[in-house]
Amino acid sequence: MKLMSFLLTTGISLSIWAQSSPVGRWTTIDDETKKPKSIVEIFEKDGVLFGKIEKLFRAETEDQNPKCDKCSGDKKDQFILGMQILNGLKKDSETKWSGGEILDPKNGKTYSCKIELIEDGKKLKLRGFIGFSLLGRTQVWEREEAPVVAEPAPVESAPAAAPEKTKKSKKK
Repeated sequence: MKLMSFLLTTGISLSIWAQSSPVGRWTTIDDETKKPKSIVEIFEKDGVLFGKIEKLFRAETEDQNPKCDKCSGDKKDQFILGMQILNGLKKDSETKWSGGEILDPKNGKTYSCKIELIEDGKKLKLRGFIGFSLLGRTQVWEREEAPVVAEPAPVESAPAAAPEKTKKSKKK
């Protein structure tokens, strides 16, 4: 019983922490179609946030693993899947991070950016801009819920096998 209580308490505290941090998986939404565009995984290293593209939502007729042909430098012609597009965000407050950059693989351009957790950490408001924050655009990403892991089905014991009948040897 104590173990169950500990696990529940720990699980609850971890889920609360997850909602107050942008670390995790986020679904990006296309500005024009309003449909999911990709999943970006945001991670933290030495107190700084980064993000990479984990999955793309593309039509069957589109290249499923495109390269960033409009990017420059070391990202030129690199696969977009797995590409780090979010760099250098530092914490300003409990819900805001700034000072970073974001790469838009669609046009190959890099923008200054800042992010803010909204709706109790269920959404992330990302502002990409050039120079001043007034000159840019805002996207709202949706947190990917952790997949529900089903408990394994109970192992059923096999029915007991009937005892083998032994053949009696006939004596002649």
